[in-house]
Amino acid sequence: MKQLFASDNASPAHPAILSALSEISRDHEISYGDDPVTSEAHERLQELFGVACGVYFVYNGTGANVGALRTMARSFEAVICTEMSHINEDEGGAPEAIGGFKLLGVHRSDGRLHPEDITPFLARRGFEHTNQPAAISITQASEVGTVYWPEDLRQLVAAAHDAGLTVHMDGARIANAAAAVWERAQNNGDGAQLTPREALRAVTVDSGIDVLSFGATKNGLLFGEAVVFFNRALEESFRFFRKQTTQLHSKMRYISAQFTRYLDDDLWMENALRANRLAHELSSSLSEIPGYTVAMPTEANGVFVTMPTAAIAPLQEEFGFYLWNAEENLARLMVSWDTTEATIAAFRARAQSVLG
Repeated sequence: MKQLFASDNASPAHPAILSALSEISRDHEISYGDDPVTSEAHERLQELFGVACGVYFVYNGTGANVGALRTMARSFEAVICTEMSHINEDEGGAPEAIGGFKLLGVHRSDGRLHPEDITPFLARRGFEHTNQPAAISITQASEVGTVYWPEDLRQLVAAAHDAGLTVHMDGARIANAAAAVWERAQNNGDGAQLTPREALRAVTVDSGIDVLSFGATKNGLLFGEAVVFFNRALEESFRFFRKQTTQLHSKMRYISAQFTRYLDDDLWMENALRANRLAHELSSSLSEIPGYTVAMPTEANGVFVTMPTAAIAPLQEEFGFYLWNAEENLARLMVSWDTTEATIAAFRARAQSVLG
């Protein structure tokens, strides 16, 4: 079985998700989300977060981010984010081209925005010649696999709100972040009281964020993401932006059914825990091989490791991964929900053997 470390998007859809799709009624249903399958999925997500949030399904993560941010920033306004954020680096300029607002990037090697990063941009307020800061966007887990822990996240969100900014979370790997919080609680001896839902809430709604792009495709879905509005005042325009941003799926029940099954039996947490644990296993094993250095804390399902030059080409050929920084020989290894112990062991063995 071929498995790659290029991206958790490279993994297949979970069998349970495919089964759920095959079991959808063959009867005709009202389109564009006015169907009972979608209504049930909305209710399940509201139960998951424990609040009466607004839920909107879209095709993909870029659509989720762009649509959400359009409700938070107008064309003369700006969104503060890290330079490496997905919206800044990997969405083809879609936020700025479609949303019309400006992105203000902050350099952060750890991938996490900090409260003090907001202050320098506030001086723009009222100066008519420049974009006005309106929101911040953070990625959970970050692009380098680090996690915004609940205590740090609350401080950041409070600082943003104190400055009059709304907060968007790109949760492409939100399940992996919640799994990291749950695992940390277990290791600290206080996890018996923490449920998977509580772990998820700790890194989302309980922190005070306004809008969440709830990613699931990287963690077992075939396609589909959800935009969740905890700040209901922002959602009124979203259904129009969703249509305008080409993200309104006509056969919405095929996204909704996936989410319903994803939430059943905490499949979302099971998949994320497996990916995180195997990422830690890979990180630990590589750190023991001379010449390989883990460059970032492995907190979710991403492993960032510098490699000897001679090892890169043969390992890439066999396991398919990307270099995060070619000048530093820094590789990004993304572990997926279906990555096997055998794949981890094979990578370790090959990493060692290529050095002779």
